[in-house]
Amino acid sequence: MKAIILSGGLGTRLRPLTYEIPKALIPVQGKTLTEHVIDVLKKLEINEIILSIGYLSEKIEEYFGDGSKFNLNISYAIEKQAMGTAGPLMLLPKINETFVMVNGDNLFNLDFKKMLQLHKKNKATATIALTKVEDPSHFGVAKLQEDKILEFIEKPKKEEAPSNWINSGYYILEPEVFDIAKEKDFAMMEKDIFPKLAKDGKLFGYRDNGQWFDTGTFESYERVKKEWNIKIN
Repeated sequence: MKAIILSGGLGTRLRPLTYEIPKALIPVQGKTLTEHVIDVLKKLEINEIILSIGYLSEKIEEYFGDGSKFNLNISYAIEKQAMGTAGPLMLLPKINETFVMVNGDNLFNLDFKKMLQLHKKNKATATIALTKVEDPSHFGVAKLQEDKILEFIEKPKKEEAPSNWINSGYYILEPEVFDIAKEKDFAMMEKDIFPKLAKDGKLFGYRDNGQWFDTGTFESYERVKKEWNIKIN
């Protein structure tokens, strides 16, 4: 299987650290954030990775190269201007098989094999790994009917949230998502791709209680440096 890692963000909330270092290369426990994301992907024995990059892209390419020093095959989708989280679906040739997409600033110690089994069982076009939070009012919250995602409610009041399950930034996708993104010059997975799939009954959620971190703020970055712990099966 192939995996796309979204690593093109500016990392504005981590400035001044990200003025010189792209977020993909910030250090976590002795290696880069992206290497930890790759560790998660190894749970599916993925060894072909596409890094979707933009900001300070040359530094990321210089560090990872063709991936051979990591025993991987790494290629790149380079955004000359911001294209949104669905940018790679517009830049890349269509991937004609089930593939994975992950937000490069999120770490999730999930059971990826179980998620893939559920994806296949449901004949889903997209399956989103969902993580449970105590206060969902800062996130897009999944409204679920068993495994089917009916919609995401953005930043609801805590007492009005349809669940405590939020989008973790880890997706298993089918080639059909490329067709939805085509003919656009800017598209978001969260606003343009997933709502259409939900409307068509093709969007599903996989709930997992594994350790999850969003490294977008200094507070969460400090936590991930101390607490992140993953074992590759």
